[in-house]
Amino acid sequence: MPVLILGLVLFLGVHSLRIFADGWRKRQIARLGEKKWKGLFALASLVGFVLICWGFGLARHHPVPLYTPLPWLVRLNALFTLVAFVLFIAGRAPRNNIKARLHHPQLLAVKVWAFGHLLATGMLHDVVLFGAFLLWAVVLFLASRRRDRREGTVYPPGTAKDTAITVVIGVVVWAIFAFWLHALLIGVKPVM
Repeated sequence: MPVLILGLVLFLGVHSLRIFADGWRKRQIARLGEKKWKGLFALASLVGFVLICWGFGLARHHPVPLYTPLPWLVRLNALFTLVAFVLFIAGRAPRNNIKARLHHPQLLAVKVWAFGHLLATGMLHDVVLFGAFLLWAVVLFLASRRRDRREGTVYPPGTAKDTAITVVIGVVVWAIFAFWLHALLIGVKPVM
């Protein structure tokens, strides 16, 4: 569990700088330059992500049950994850109505993914991982929406075509992950 927690602190910590240390972050970008800052940010994120994966794998060897999810919640998580994949793609895809309306769909994707997994799992390591991501996404979403209002950020409208492409890509990526990659990478087959 300590490796998992260290990874979460590092990964979510660097991804929380805009919330808790935006002035420091801006000074570092000015001092180091944007490319060097992005490189250091990516390196810290990668180290944190590797520690999360390693720590989660270690924690799974010593499960501590907290609650037993209802079987239908496990199935419902597939739907939550499908929505999360579409939202995640919408955060990166240009000119889609999902991003135009929701403004920060990637953070909403993390919230939906984490919440669904909290419903479908019940071990301590699951609650630590998904609970940390859910809490982080809620706080960052609120901070991001507040920053948008303060700075007068306007999101360009999307098109029906680009929105449809976004949804199709999200569904396809979800299907590949749900039916193949999840079992390969995580060892759990979420859909049968």
